Amino acid sequence: MQSVNHYENFPVASVLCPPHLRPPIQAIYHFARTADDLADEGDASPEARLTALQTLRQDLLRSLEEPEFTSPQWPQMLNALRDQVRAFDLPVPLLLNLLDAFLQDVEYTRDARRYANRAELLDYCRRSANPVGRLLLHLYGVNDAASLKQSDAICSALQLVNFWQDLSLDVPRGRHYLPENADLQEEMTFARSLMLQGAPLVHRVPGRAGWELRLVVQGGLRILEKSQAINTRLERPQIKALDVVLMACRACWMPQSRS
Repeated sequence: MQSVNHYENFPVASVLCPPHLRPPIQAIYHFARTADDLADEGDASPEARLTALQTLRQDLLRSLEEPEFTSPQWPQMLNALRDQVRAFDLPVPLLLNLLDAFLQDVEYTRDARRYANRAELLDYCRRSANPVGRLLLHLYGVNDAASLKQSDAICSALQLVNFWQDLSLDVPRGRHYLPENADLQEEMTFARSLMLQGAPLVHRVPGRAGWELRLVVQGGLRILEKSQAINTRLERPQIKALDVVLMACRACWMPQSRS
């Protein structure tokens, strides 16, 4: 697999993350990154991508069920993930949801299929993005219904922000996330409202992780602002030094709840 330069909305085991949680977060990230690359990078055929993702799913389950099994293709990544699943009792269905979303990406691109409406796109986000937030909340011991709902809102919003900022990259590659007959500005406005619905979660996540989440939320909102100011079908917004300062200032003044 070729080296790929990835843009991430989710900071990965940053300095704000508690040291004891860096190994499970890194293991989750490497699993998701590997699956995403299988679905999206290189010049493999759709059939080869689907086969690789199905093999990854089988190897993941075997590594969890058979103590002596080591994946021939992803031994280091899956062994590390298995250890963290056991150490932190990570919910395996959330990992499988990610694989389901990547499989759907390959199928939709292969078939030149468009999302019919926002509800269908949000169902994709439920499997492609929301599991990441729920896995992180599990590690932080936050599992109440309100927090899970807010986490889903943030993660879906971040996924949508990525879609709308990347139109100039995705459309030429045959990846169409903007629903049929949808207005892009309206979809961006919806993504902002969704992010704001989830934003109070930053006060529920403890310690430094809560501050990291503040920066994630403000980063997503700032990218969205910049996306709304340009034509993202032609260019991609860029975060610059002054934007980072603005994001940090906004992160310090986030309300406990929406007015």
